[in-house]
Amino acid sequence: MSDELPLELRRLDVEAADLDGHSLEELGDYLDRDRTPVDPSIEASAGCQLVLQAMTRLRATTRALIDADIAAAPAPSESWVQQILTRIALDARAGRRIPFVHPSPTADLAITEGAVRGLIRAAELDVHGVLIGRCRLDGDLATPGAPVRVSVEASVLWGERVPTVADRLRAAIRERLVAHTDLDVQGIDVTIRDVHRLAGTPEEDRS
Repeated sequence: MSDELPLELRRLDVEAADLDGHSLEELGDYLDRDRTPVDPSIEASAGCQLVLQAMTRLRATTRALIDADIAAAPAPSESWVQQILTRIALDARAGRRIPFVHPSPTADLAITEGAVRGLIRAAELDVHGVLIGRCRLDGDLATPGAPVRVSVEASVLWGERVPTVADRLRAAIRERLVAHTDLDVQGIDVTIRDVHRLAGTPEEDRS
């Protein structure tokens, strides 16, 4: 599956400015080379780093689905992989500026909406088998203390209890947002859109 990902990346239409002049094809090739030789312009780009991290998690998950039992079930469909990659590309865009609260009147600290989406997407690491697709922040992000609501759509592995996974993902997202932003998150809506079966898992074992 990892050999196919660069082909999927070539089908995405992302503005080069969002990735500091780099394309998704370049980033896919860079991962294929294990990030060697090191490209300082990629490593210094926040947008590129968000995309590289998300691509790495996606590749690891799809590889696990295949390696479990290649003969017993097909790999995840191209459309599913394409949808996730498309969301990664969109989430890399800087978006709105989100200020941090600071006691000094002269301080001007902020984080971008794209970086916050990266934090949310990284919650995949805390919940086994989850891949986040769509990610949206609703509210006045520019005003400190304004209520904000987070909405994400995700895929989970066959056999996992969907309500339990959704609760764990919601908690993981909230923990990351509390630790790294000053957002007043009023709610986190998690919608499970897809369930993907590990190869060799009987259908009757699905929870």
